[in-house]
Amino acid sequence: MIRIRDIVQKALATGYLSVEAENQLRHLLTTRYDLEDFNAFMILQEAAMIGQVKQESRERCGI
Repeated sequence: MIRIRDIVQKALATGYLSVEAENQLRHLLTTRYDLEDFNAFMILQEAAMIGQVKQESRERCGI
């Protein structure tokens, strides 16, 4: 099973978060996850805020 940290690692490596990956994250965040996954998600949030990771969903909306 894919983990939050796996999705985050890929997004950080590519600089891009697809809509599919965002949907996977939403689902995973509704299940039990550990501290490492939580920390990875927080790193992804910061990377998105500073522009290090682009979000496909925001590009589609022009945000």
